[in-house]
Order: sequence, then structure tokens, then C-alpha cells
Amino acid sequence: MKTLVLVEHDNTKVADATLAVVTAAAKLGEVHLLIAGHNCGGVAEAAAKIAGVGKVHVADDAAYANGLAENVAPLAAELMGHHDAFLAAATTQGKNVAPRVAAHLDVMQVSEILSVEGPKTFTRPIYAGNAIATVESSDEKLVITVRGTAFEKAATEGGSGTIEAVSGAGDAGTSSFVSAEIAKSERPELTSAKVIVSGGRALKDAETFESVITPLADKLGAAIGASRAAVDAGYVPNDYQVGQTGKIVAPEVYFAIGISGAIQHLAGMKDSKVIIAINKDEDAPIFQVADIGLVADIFTAVPELTNAL
Repeated sequence: MKTLVLVEHDNTKVADATLAVVTAAAKLGEVHLLIAGHNCGGVAEAAAKIAGVGKVHVADDAAYANGLAENVAPLAAELMGHHDAFLAAATTQGKNVAPRVAAHLDVMQVSEILSVEGPKTFTRPIYAGNAIATVESSDEKLVITVRGTAFEKAATEGGSGTIEAVSGAGDAGTSSFVSAEIAKSERPELTSAKVIVSGGRALKDAETFESVITPLADKLGAAIGASRAAVDAGYVPNDYQVGQTGKIVAPEVYFAIGISGAIQHLAGMKDSKVIIAINKDEDAPIFQVADIGLVADIFTAVPELTNAL
């Protein structure tokens, strides 16, 4: 089986999310990569070195500079004439492109797989991750999104893939790039961080969130996350949200501070290696999944913990 993996990139480097997809694709068969971008030769060279990659298809065109799904999907669908499965990370871009590819091919998409059980059999979460379904596709071509936290990341060195230039229809004319407002931070990216400190609605307001959570995160060199309630209340930007409707994370250590543990939040972080919860409510659901739980006032306990580090 030949697989085609959509490479996420910014025209300069390969995103970490792609490495987990390569691992998943390797369980199905031969791994080919698709890079759609502009002036992205450096990305192609780096992608060719990823362990397990056989071929890198590069479409270098101004129409693909910003990764517009309306332009990328027809290109991917065209290349699927020579491939059996299309895989993308279950990220904003992957979720944007993959359904369009499935529509072009007239097949059903298999979303957010957790494991590969056979050539066309996979497991995926349902009911906010409270149940795991085993699904089997009957379509000739597969279109799959991959939950990155469920697979190890492929090594970025050791591969010797060949680079091949390809071309597509280019600009579909149905959308155009206007602008992007990208939050820049010195902290690790949330989905790839080894330590995450998350805060919830109990932190009262943006200033309190900053004064309690940030010093601890600084001491630990951690990324900062938040529950949906904290994001909706305006404490932090949307890209901090962890949960079913936010980002799915699985760090080595996850601090849940002032987070009750709603099912939607748990769906995004319960695969963390060690979960540390601090909450004054001893009956909070978060303690049911926590490895270490501290029933205490977060406004006293967290500064004490920070000072002790």
C-alpha cells in the first residue's frame, strides 16, 4: 500500500505534527510525502531525511504559499491516483484539507485515528474520548486524520527519500489569503511541550491568571494552557485552549490548576504521562484522572510551589 502524507510547514521547516503522521503511515505501507508551498526547497530537503520516507512530492507554486485548503485538496486528490491512502494530522490544517480530499474522491473520512489495527482497520475516540471505536473502511481509497499524541514521532534524520517535483491546478479561484495574526511566544508550542501548566475559570480574571500561572510555567520552562471556560472568559487567547474543542496534548507532566475536569477538557489531556491537579474542591472530577492531587487554595498553594522550585 502506498500512502500520501500531507506535510505541514511554514515554507521553512516541517511541523512536528507531521512526524507522528509519518509513523502512522508507515504502519500501512510505503510512505510518500506531499509538500505544497512556495520557495519551499529547504522543507523538501528536511522532509526527505525523515526516517521511513520513500518519496517527497513537491508542488512549488505561489498558489500554495499559504496552504489554502481549496488549492491543496485538488492537488492531493490528483496524486491519490497513484496512492492508496491519504493521511494528515488532526490539526487545523489537516482537518481543513482532508475532508475536501475525501469529497473529491467520494469516500468516507476516518477521523483522528489512535492506532492502526489492519490495512483498513483503525481505532478512534468517540463520545469525547470516553469510548474507543474500532472501525473498518470499505472504500478503495482511504482518507485519514491522525491524532498526533497517539503515535511516536518519526526521527528527523536517517531517511533518504527522493524528491520529485509535481504540479497541480494551482489557484482554484474560490478563496484568497488576506492576512494572518500569529501569536509568537518564547514558550514551547502547546502540542509538543513536555510540561504544560493549565489554568481554569477559578483564576477569576486575566491578571490573576497571569500572576499565578506564568511564574510557575517560567520556573518549569513549560507551555501555558487553559480550559475552555478560562478562554471564553477572556483570561487567555483561544490558542491556549486544551480540550475536545481545543488542542489535544499528551505532555510528560500536565498541571491542572483550578480546573474542575469537565469531560470536554479531559478529552484533550488525559493521555498525559503524569497529571497533577490542584483544586480546593475535593470532589472535582479532575481528581479521578490525576496521578497527584492536592486539595488546596490555588492562590496559596501555587505561589508556594513556585517559590519552592
